[in-house]
Amino acid sequence: MGIFNKIVTAIRGGATEAGQAVVDANAIRIFEQEIRDSKNAIEKGKRDLTGVMADKMKEERKVKELSADIEKYESKALQLMEKGDEALAMEVAEKIAEIENELAVHKNAAQAFTGKVATLKELMKKAERTIRDHERELNMVKTTESVQKAQMSINASYGSGIGKLGDAKESLNRIKAKQQEREDRMKASEQLEAESGTGSLDEKLKAAGVGEQSSGGSDVLARLRAKKSGGQ
Repeated sequence: MGIFNKIVTAIRGGATEAGQAVVDANAIRIFEQEIRDSKNAIEKGKRDLTGVMADKMKEERKVKELSADIEKYESKALQLMEKGDEALAMEVAEKIAEIENELAVHKNAAQAFTGKVATLKELMKKAERTIRDHERELNMVKTTESVQKAQMSINASYGSGIGKLGDAKESLNRIKAKQQEREDRMKASEQLEAESGTGSLDEKLKAAGVGEQSSGGSDVLARLRAKKSGGQ
């Protein structure tokens, strides 16, 4: 019997762990549903509150009607007393007493509804504030969840793609080397063409001060002075 109990306990423990795992896996969804349930409860509470407020207004209206009836009968009782009709005045007084008793009942009911309405309104405000707080928390939790999943995905991609990154680096180096080789060939071709043409010789003569020389401003002035002297 002891062993059987232990087996049952183990099964219950496993079921509890499995249940907790399901709850953890769907924690955000559960939280969202709980917020929706709370909103629905508040909407129902508002409908119930309107009913209580309607009952309060009904009782207050009855209080006003009874108060008006009392004033009316009191006026009539006074008139009867002035005429000396004590018997009818007593009958009216009894009616006034009856109305006053009824008035007391409705006043108590109106006061009770007034207090109940105030309490329900305060509870409603607190519940709405709590839901707004929960919604803000939900947004932050969902954002954190998204960021963490993105980070995990990046880490997983980096870990599985580290070899591919190495291949990409190698390919990049090969491209750069090929481009450098092409540039070196173009420079070598330009240099060879320059050395094998007349351009290279002209450059050498110019450097030696032989051949056509470009004239500057001082050369022009010297030529003009010589021309002027020869003319004289």
